[in-house]
Amino acid sequence: MKNILFVLCTIFVLSSCEKVLLKPNMGSKDPLKNFDYLWEEVDKKYSYFELKNIDWNQVKETYRSQLNSNSSEEELFNVLANMLNELRDDHTNLISPFNISQYNIMLTSPANYYQRTIDEYYLPQPWITGPFNNGFLDNNQIGYIRYGSFLSSFTDEQLDLILNRFKDTKGLILDLRANGGGNIFNVPKLLGRFTDSTILAGYTITRNGPDHNSFSDREDFKITPYDGVRYSKKIIVLIDRGSYSATTFFSLLTKAFPNITLMGDTTGGGGGLPNGGQLPNGWTYRFSISQLLDLNGNNYAEDGVAPEIFESFNWSDLTKDEILDRAILELQ
Repeated sequence: MKNILFVLCTIFVLSSCEKVLLKPNMGSKDPLKNFDYLWEEVDKKYSYFELKNIDWNQVKETYRSQLNSNSSEEELFNVLANMLNELRDDHTNLISPFNISQYNIMLTSPANYYQRTIDEYYLPQPWITGPFNNGFLDNNQIGYIRYGSFLSSFTDEQLDLILNRFKDTKGLILDLRANGGGNIFNVPKLLGRFTDSTILAGYTITRNGPDHNSFSDREDFKITPYDGVRYSKKIIVLIDRGSYSATTFFSLLTKAFPNITLMGDTTGGGGGLPNGGQLPNGWTYRFSISQLLDLNGNNYAEDGVAPEIFESFNWSDLTKDEILDRAILELQ
């Protein structure tokens, strides 16, 4: 576990969604030099060329011809952003003083979460324990926890309190819909509450050579049980296309947990952790350099982790959350 956490820590340096500070100008503002620099960095380090069947040389031919030595900064940004979006990866961004590029994978599917429906018709008076909204459903038979972002830190004491509240329930619903990810270290911290033994849950590999299929050996991703309050009854985790990055990590790793079921829609992906650097003109960038694999070596995290039970939110009646209703039914 120490090895994988060290790897993740190294990769995670530039993976936060927080503002990236621009360094002083490194040198040339020539549009073509900046284009070539970024194209070559992606070519050497991006992790999903083969899985996504991307012809990066063809991408270069398409976009480099749109620039010349007199192109403006806005023109350069647009061309580079469009080039990066060919990767179809929300861990890929170009950051300038005037704009940040993004792909927005969640917009490719309908939304499946509406906070007001839960607040008004399911949990009108939830406990707010750190980043967790939590309460009882189905006549106190089922516990519900809403965790909106893995960027939000939490303490052991907060989880102790919540899980002790639910110790006599039949099952637990963990709502991670529209959770865009965040701090990868919160994933094993939370999952460690749902197992009584150490679980090998997945592997990571990192791009480490000039060939598009050059990767490091697999690093084990193990989840160790928390030495304290745990919940080992049946758990349903709610996910959708807005469940990204660390939430995709979490979702894939639950596949190794016999007491956890995924429900909702396929996650948005983001199984490759990002790293990046700086262009000659001072702009910064990031893109995925690793892959997340399940126990069988399958790599579907970038296209999203599918639930065991598909269910959709019906926006014609906002008094109901069909996904939550189905989860309650499964736990009865």
